[in-house]
Amino acid sequence: MPWNEPGSGNSGGRDPWGNGNNRGNQNPDIDQIIDNVRKRFGGGRNGKGGRGGMFAPYLLALLVLLGYWATQSVYQVDEGHQSVELRFGKFKQTVGAGLKFIVWPIEEKIVIDTQQVRTVEVGYRGNASEPKEALMLTEDQNIVDVTMAVQYTIKSIEDLVFNTGDLTLGQRSGIGINDVVRSATESALREVVGRTEMDELLTTGRAVVDSETESLLQVILDRYNYGIQIESIEIQDAKPPVQVRDAFDDVVKADQDREKLKNQAEAYAKQIVPNARGEAARILQEAEAYKAKIVAEATGEAERFSKILEEYQKAPAITRKRLYIEAMEQVLADSSKVMIDQESGSGNSLMYLPIDKIIENKGQVRPRNTSREDGNLIPQTTTPPAQTTSSTIRRGGR
Repeated sequence: MPWNEPGSGNSGGRDPWGNGNNRGNQNPDIDQIIDNVRKRFGGGRNGKGGRGGMFAPYLLALLVLLGYWATQSVYQVDEGHQSVELRFGKFKQTVGAGLKFIVWPIEEKIVIDTQQVRTVEVGYRGNASEPKEALMLTEDQNIVDVTMAVQYTIKSIEDLVFNTGDLTLGQRSGIGINDVVRSATESALREVVGRTEMDELLTTGRAVVDSETESLLQVILDRYNYGIQIESIEIQDAKPPVQVRDAFDDVVKADQDREKLKNQAEAYAKQIVPNARGEAARILQEAEAYKAKIVAEATGEAERFSKILEEYQKAPAITRKRLYIEAMEQVLADSSKVMIDQESGSGNSLMYLPIDKIIENKGQVRPRNTSREDGNLIPQTTTPPAQTTSSTIRRGGR
C-alpha cells in the first residue's frame, strides 16, 4: 500500500521512510537510513520484512559492474593514433581518432601511435657497447666493430598487430617490436658488411653500406608483412676491435697521407701539363713560321735568279757589269774608307777628318789586360787610335 494513502499508517506526518515526524532532524542516523532502505525494498530492520531485501547487495554489485563495463567499452583514440578492434580475438575493424565503443569483454581494442618515429640501437645501448651485436666479419676476413641506429614508423597497423606477435607493442608475447626490428637490422647489416672490405668500411664506404642495409632491411620486413617503414638508417661508428685498434689507426693515417700526396701530385700535374702543352704549341708555331719564311725566301731567290738568267742570256756583258756594281755596293756599304775619283770631278777636292769622332773616342778607356804587381791587379788600358780616313787617288786610270 502506498505510504500516502489513508490507512497506510502515515498519518501524523510520517515520511515514506518510516521516520515519523522527523522534519526537524537534519542529520538522521546512518543506521536508520539503511534500515529505511531495507524497509523500502520489503525487508525489516532484521531482514525479516520480506524477500526484496536480499536483492539489495546484488543490485549494488550490478551497478558497480555496469560502471566498470562502461569504462571498458567506451574509449578515446587520440589524433595520430589508430585502434584495432578485436572480437573474440579476431580482427573486427580499424578505427581512427575519436570517441569509440566496443562490447567488452567479448571485444577488445589495441591503440597504437602510427605517427611516432621510433629508434632502435644495434650494437649498443646508450653509451654501453653490445659486442655480440657489434662484432662482424668483413669480406677480407677482418673483424670490425659496427654500431647502427635505425628509425622507423608504422605503415600498417593490421600487419603489425597480427604478424609481429606483439599485439600491444608491449610484452604480451614477450617479444617487442623493437626486438623484431633490431634482429632484422643485425641480419641485414651482417650480410652487407660480409661483402665489404674493411678498409672501405672504415674510410669511404659507410654511405654505401647504409644504403644497401636500408634496402635489404626493408625487403626483409616487407617479406614477413610486419607493417614497418624504415625512415632512416646510419652507421654510428665502425672501428676495429680494441685489441688491434692502434695498429689500424696507423694504417688509416697512412692511407690518408697517401691520398693527400696523390691529390697534391694530381694538382701539380694539372698545373704543369697545360704549361708544357702551351710551350710545345708555341715552339711548333714558331717552327712553322720559320719554315714558311725560309721557303718563301728560297722561292723568291730562285725566281730572282731565273729572271737574272734570262737577262744574262739576252745581254751577258751588261748583266755582268750590273751584277758587279750591285755586289760592290753591298760590300762597301759598311766600309769606313772613302774613295774619290778625281778624274771624274774637280781636281781641287777638299779632304777633311772627322774631328768630332776622334775627340769622342779619345776619352773612352777600355780594359785590355791585367798585370800583377805587389799582389794587386793593375788594369792596363789603351786608347784606340783615332779614326782616319784614307783616300785612294786614281790618276790616269792607275
